[in-house]
Amino acid sequence: MRALAAVDLRLLRLLRTRGHTPVVERALIRLAQAGENGLLWNAIAVAGGTLSARRRDDYVRAVEIVLLTLLLNTVVKQTVRRARPVLEEELPALTPVLSGRSYPSAHASTSFAGARALAAAGLPSAPLHAVAAVMALSRPYLGVHYPSDVVAGAFLGDAIARLLAR
Repeated sequence: MRALAAVDLRLLRLLRTRGHTPVVERALIRLAQAGENGLLWNAIAVAGGTLSARRRDDYVRAVEIVLLTLLLNTVVKQTVRRARPVLEEELPALTPVLSGRSYPSAHASTSFAGARALAAAGLPSAPLHAVAAVMALSRPYLGVHYPSDVVAGAFLGDAIARLLAR
């Protein structure tokens, strides 16, 4: 287990120190803000349901899946109670967080649940999953999650959506 924790910390440090420019940091902070509590995915679903009466039930289902994923993620997070990462003072987190709990990443879980549910509603899967992946990777990049939090969140969200999406 220590070896996995060491790899997790090394990956976090790598993501927190490589590829950082003010433009990229601002863009990923904005993306992360849009992803709070699954907001981005629910906004896409509401827009889809508004524009497509024929697929409205699928879009409503997508909202339900994202909200259920957020709820289940919170239950796991409160059960596991893993603290957020703290790197040296020269590498502080780049964005505020709503909770001190880290595992699993709610951004990752709602993003992968949203991507799968919206693809099931008829939207193109590849761009949805690409945005979900960037959203997930933004969390350790911004210093607020360990990479393993993101992987666990992605698996959780995808599993919930697989079970519930039509």
